[in-house]
Amino acid sequence: MNMNQNQHCNCRGEREKLRAINFAIQETVLYLDAYPCHPEALAYYHALVEEREKLLTSYQKHCGPMSMYGNVSRDSWDWVKGPWPWEPDAN
Repeated sequence: MNMNQNQHCNCRGEREKLRAINFAIQETVLYLDAYPCHPEALAYYHALVEEREKLLTSYQKHCGPMSMYGNVSRDSWDWVKGPWPWEPDAN
């Protein structure tokens, strides 16, 4: 496997981790909507959001922007370099 394929696999794995944590956050939000005074759930929510930020930062550093909002370069529009959401590599 060459370096480009290896990076592609790593990016796919990082995307999967982000999807999983996004799902966990959404489920926790639904729980908190029903039980807003549950301190453990609120702490879990904050831990998930913190972990998501770390994962997103890592993904964008190694794989490029996850969305148009992640384009941090002032020299190039990197958002268009990655796979578009409807392309197989984005999923």
